Amino acid sequence: MEESSYSNLSTSHLLGSVPAVVNEENKPSYEVPEANMQIFPPNNGSGGGGARGYQTLEAPTEEFEQQPPNNWKGVFSISSYTQYFNVDTDVVIYRLICSFYPNTGDFFSKIDANPDLYGLIWITTTLVFMLASFGNFATFLMQKHTDSTSSWSFDVGYINAAASGIYGYAFVVPMAFYFLLQYLGSNSNLVRFWCMWGYSLSIFIPTAFLLVIPIEILRWIIILVAGTASSCFVALNLRTYIEGTNDLTVMVVAAFLLQMALAIFIKAWFFA
Repeated sequence: MEESSYSNLSTSHLLGSVPAVVNEENKPSYEVPEANMQIFPPNNGSGGGGARGYQTLEAPTEEFEQQPPNNWKGVFSISSYTQYFNVDTDVVIYRLICSFYPNTGDFFSKIDANPDLYGLIWITTTLVFMLASFGNFATFLMQKHTDSTSSWSFDVGYINAAASGIYGYAFVVPMAFYFLLQYLGSNSNLVRFWCMWGYSLSIFIPTAFLLVIPIEILRWIIILVAGTASSCFVALNLRTYIEGTNDLTVMVVAAFLLQMALAIFIKAWFFA
């Protein structure tokens, strides 16, 4: 009895009940809007032809790629200097090789897109330790050659002399040329000068190996050849950089003589 009474209850008012079947004749009629395909401008690339299609995104031009980003955020911000260390091993090796060919005079054009300070710091630091260590070693060989019984001690002063001479030259001399050219009305860039002068010192790194040879006349020949190559690299690139402005030949000659003076300083102080 109870089950039959429950089955007679009306369920039309309950939520979730199954809706009645609607007759297909009473269905509301509506039309699906027709999709219109938008035709993009024709692609004039290498696809050729007059056929229409999607335009492809072209690669940026070479002039745009060569412009270095301006990320300067202040002198005391480390992120301001990261753009000058954005080089990989292949770039540094390529610039090192270019510094051994002084007759081209196009080093500034090769570093124009991305002048770096990594080469300056790495080359000068390596050269400081090379001069201090091999200078002491050359002194040891000369002393043992003249008097094998005398004692020998490492001269720590070589490190101070090498650091003062190499770091001072690599940072102060390009800065002096930069301010002098600015005063004379010629365009100059301090970072590019630091980069060029830094790579010009790379030839003295293998030269330090050869200067260990305990033959004085051979040492002078080696240092004069290396100094001439480094001086020509600086002078020719500086002449190309300031070419077309004023007659600044005296600046080129001064750069050549200063580079030769550094070479003689290396020989006279560390390999005497």
